[in-house]
Amino acid sequence: MRKFTFIAFLCTLLLVSCNQEEHLGTSSTENRSGIVFKLQKQGYEGVSSRASETETSLYDQLHYFIVNENGDKVKNIKSYYEAATSEIYTEGLHKGEYRLVVLGIKGNPTADQAIIHTPEHIQDEWLEFPADLQKPLEAEYFYSQTPFSIVEQQTEEGIQEVASIPEEVTQKRIVSRVDFDFAYQNPYVGYAVTDKSLALEDVRFYTTLSGNGDLGGESNGTMDVLSLNQQTSYLFMPLCNGSTLHGDINLSTCNYRKENRKQVYSFEQKELAPNHIHLVETQVNHPDDKAVTMFITPAAYNQGEHSLILQDTERKEVYTDKTVRCFNTAQPLQVSVTEEGKLHTRFYSPRKLTNVLIKMQLPQVSEEFFDLAYFDSIPAFGDFWEEIPLLQRAAMCRTESGRYIEIQKKTASELSQAVLKIESDDPYWSKLQEIKHGWTIYWGLYGGDPEKEDGGPVGNWMGIRPVHCRESVALFLNFTYMIDMPEHEQILHDNAHQLYDDNKQLVKVEEVLKKMRASRTLQVGLVYPGNGIIGLGGGSTFGAYQRGWFEHYFNRYACSVMFHELGHVMGYGHSSSFTYGPWAEQLMNNFYVDNIQQMPIDSRDYLNSSQNPYQYK
Repeated sequence: MRKFTFIAFLCTLLLVSCNQEEHLGTSSTENRSGIVFKLQKQGYEGVSSRASETETSLYDQLHYFIVNENGDKVKNIKSYYEAATSEIYTEGLHKGEYRLVVLGIKGNPTADQAIIHTPEHIQDEWLEFPADLQKPLEAEYFYSQTPFSIVEQQTEEGIQEVASIPEEVTQKRIVSRVDFDFAYQNPYVGYAVTDKSLALEDVRFYTTLSGNGDLGGESNGTMDVLSLNQQTSYLFMPLCNGSTLHGDINLSTCNYRKENRKQVYSFEQKELAPNHIHLVETQVNHPDDKAVTMFITPAAYNQGEHSLILQDTERKEVYTDKTVRCFNTAQPLQVSVTEEGKLHTRFYSPRKLTNVLIKMQLPQVSEEFFDLAYFDSIPAFGDFWEEIPLLQRAAMCRTESGRYIEIQKKTASELSQAVLKIESDDPYWSKLQEIKHGWTIYWGLYGGDPEKEDGGPVGNWMGIRPVHCRESVALFLNFTYMIDMPEHEQILHDNAHQLYDDNKQLVKVEEVLKKMRASRTLQVGLVYPGNGIIGLGGGSTFGAYQRGWFEHYFNRYACSVMFHELGHVMGYGHSSSFTYGPWAEQLMNNFYVDNIQQMPIDSRDYLNSSQNPYQYK
């Protein structure tokens, strides 16, 4: 207990800010006793809580009054609440026994249609909710009743009135929180959930609180159906005597084969204690529990904290390491089983891919492929790693013929022998499948430093950044798609007389196509334009200036720079039509820009690189 005298209280008043609120009448002028009550909120008790923890926190609303030993409200005193410090100040009380009664509200009580009455006696009704509210509460309501006394003491200054009060006034919630949780035998069933809802049956809650803390009133037993999709915790008043919290939890799922199921789980919670958290956990028993297929919804992808490659913050040591960042344009979606038995997918693409089914064939089990993983979508530049369920348990697998077989638990070594294949009905996947003659692409700094503001130029090169790497993926996916387009082949035939080598000798269309479709590996870089050079190419080297990477979709000149360097890669010099001639500057650049809508990466908006803050200024 602590003691305050009126003199100490006057000193305290000098420190109070100007946003004080006066409350409960006016000040008496004789024998006044000043008192300070410090409010604390007690934490929830029960499941998922740290019991009895307290915190000093602001309320959105605070109501309080003081009663005498007979329970009558004390008037003719001066009192106010200092929100910034969670303290109640009062003066004007005389010798006697008292109780401070506090109702704190965190949240918006109007959303609960709460009525705050003005009690004259401690037994009067103070807080009231409608009997037909029919929904959980949205605000939290805290209550405390604190006895204290004022006595007379003889001091050197004479007889003074001294207050004996608690060190702190602890507020406890009058509401109860119920958390709804789901335990899945197969985590991918959880990712297949499309809807979760709660239907309560004839549940009666208290609807009133009196000044002395007694609960009363009764709700009408009707409650709206509650969604458990986003919100899984709800606040309720305590249950009336004899009532229980009971009803049905409805669970709807749709698996990767678009098979819909609805399940109903009944539950009963016999008690809702004030200031407690109660857990209602549903043990889900689902027909797909034993299925092997990894159903990767966006929620599953995010839950696994899977990453993205070639992002702006990726370290240069990573994106220029050929062992971890390299792809062939004919296989932009890389799938494999790791030595640890994980499925790994890595996607070199500026666009996402939807409805992706990965099938596995285990030679020691069957000649048939079975469904291993289904992705609702694979994000652009997605990098996914997740343990294959067969590493932990036996599972039922759906084969290509439609039959189900049980495959026993496997070791990582056995899974590493698997053969994988990819299926998708996404039109974008069809485009990618049409790339028959892939080029292998990886990235190099050529001495430049992307961490420097100017790219650390060395000679004609500067440090390539991920924003340029992503654009090179777009360019080479489009280029290797274009070389097999019938329209492209036709334009070469129509302009065969403009295809000549460095000796001005005509080059047959078949020879041009052969060189364009030849298997190649390029180290891609960023050209420093300060020396007047905007492109470099030849052999396994390819580079262009920043504007070329950003504008190849629509800028015919920038596009001609790209094809100029591709001409060098194909082995032609500056005297041929493949660099400073019709192939690069009229045929290819115009065909590419005019037909961009047919390309796999048909818009610059996927990457929007010109607005990227990591570009060179």
